Amino acid sequence: MIPLVLPATSEARRPFVCRVRDNLEDVSDEADALVIDSDPAEYFLSGRDGAFAVGRGDTTSLAGDVLLVDPDGGRAERIFRHGSRHNTLLVTERCDQLCVMCSQPPKKTHVDRFTYFEEACLLSAPDSLIGISGGEPTLYKQELFRLIERTAEFRPDVGFHILSNGQHFTADDIDRLRQPVYGNVIWGIPLYAATPSLHDEIVGKTEAHARLLDSFASLMRAGARVELRTVLLSTNVASLPQLAQFITRHLGFIECWSIMQLENIGFAKNRWSNLYVDHRRHFEEIATAIDAAQMRHIPVRLFNFPRCTVPAHYRDLAPASISDWKRKYAPACGGCTEREACAGFFEWHPDVDLVGVTPL
Repeated sequence: MIPLVLPATSEARRPFVCRVRDNLEDVSDEADALVIDSDPAEYFLSGRDGAFAVGRGDTTSLAGDVLLVDPDGGRAERIFRHGSRHNTLLVTERCDQLCVMCSQPPKKTHVDRFTYFEEACLLSAPDSLIGISGGEPTLYKQELFRLIERTAEFRPDVGFHILSNGQHFTADDIDRLRQPVYGNVIWGIPLYAATPSLHDEIVGKTEAHARLLDSFASLMRAGARVELRTVLLSTNVASLPQLAQFITRHLGFIECWSIMQLENIGFAKNRWSNLYVDHRRHFEEIATAIDAAQMRHIPVRLFNFPRCTVPAHYRDLAPASISDWKRKYAPACGGCTEREACAGFFEWHPDVDLVGVTPL
C-alpha cells in the first residue's frame, strides 16, 4: 500500500505546508522546499520554514508532492502526491449519519485544518481534480465554500469532487452555488433506496431521505453538478430496479449514477457476511437498473467492480475506480490484458474472494 504519512523532524514551531522540489530550477513559490540531500532513510529539505527531514519509507521520490509537516507529531502527511489521480482531503471525521457500512466511522471531535488545505490547493498540480471527503464536509459548509472560492480565485484550473451525505443544502445556498466557480465542483451524494424507510435504515438517521430530496431540489435549482452514489448491499440489491425508476423520474438532472461495491473496512468489516453481495450472482438486478437508467440517458458507472467479474456487455462501465494507494490485484491478475483499466480490489478485501479470479 502506498504510504500517505511519513515520519518527519523539523525545527519549525508550528505545522506548515510545502511543495517538494528536487531541482533548484523548479522552485517557483515561497512555499517550495528543496531536497538538499538524502540517504537510504531520509530526505533532507530546506524551505521557508527552515530545515526538516522526511523519512523515505518505500518512496523513490517526493518531488512535486505537497506535504503538511507536523513538527510536534513527528510526521509529514502527503496531502497531494505528484502524478496521482486520487488525491483527497479528509476535512472532518464528524458526521451526522451512521451508515451501516461506513468505511470511515465518524468521530465526535473535529480538528480544523481548512487553512492548511487551502494552502495545499494553491500548490496543487495544474488542472488537478481534488477529492474532499469526511465524515461530512458540509457540517462545515461555510469553511468548505470559502475553500472552494478561495482556490478558484487563484487557481481556476483546479476542480473538486466532494463526497457529501446531502443533508445540509438549503434554498439559502442556491444563489451562492450558481456562481461560476462552482462549475468546477462535482458533488458525490448517496441515495441507497427509493423507499424512505430503507434509505433511512441504511444511513441510521430518521427523515434522512426526505431531507435529501429537499437538498436535491436546491442543488437542481442551483444548476449544481451531482454524481449520485449507491453502495450495493444485501438490503438494497433487490430494489435497485425500483431505485432506477425513481432516479429517472425525479433526479434526471444528475450527471451520472455510480453503483458501488462494498468496501471491507470500517463498520462493514464486522458486518461483511450480512451486507456483502456477490454481484456475479446478482447481476440481473444490477443490469435491469442500468438498462432503465441508460434508457433515460442517465450514464451509469460500476465502481469497485473488477472487470472480469462484470458481464462483457457492461464491462466498459467499470473503470479503475479504487484509489491507487489502497488498490491490490489477485495473483491471477498478473497477465490480464485489462489490468490497467481495472479497479482491482481494495487492499483489505478478503483474500478468499481473490481465488477463482479469471484474467481477461
